[in-house]
Amino acid sequence: MYKNGSNRDPLVAGVTAALGAGVVTSFAVGQGQNPLIALGITVFAAIVAVICDRAGLV
Repeated sequence: MYKNGSNRDPLVAGVTAALGAGVVTSFAVGQGQNPLIALGITVFAAIVAVICDRAGLV
C-alpha cells in the first residue's frame, strides 16, 4: 500500500527533529531551565529521530 523504506536524507530528518524539539526546549528555557540541558535534550531527540527514521520505525 505504501512504501516502508525511507528515502529521506538523514540530515533532513535530523534538522526537522531538532526544530521540533527546539520549540519545546526553548519554551523550557523561557521557564528557567538551564540552556545547556535544553540543548542536550534537543540533540538527543534529533539523534533518536534519525535512528528511528533509518530503522524504518517512523
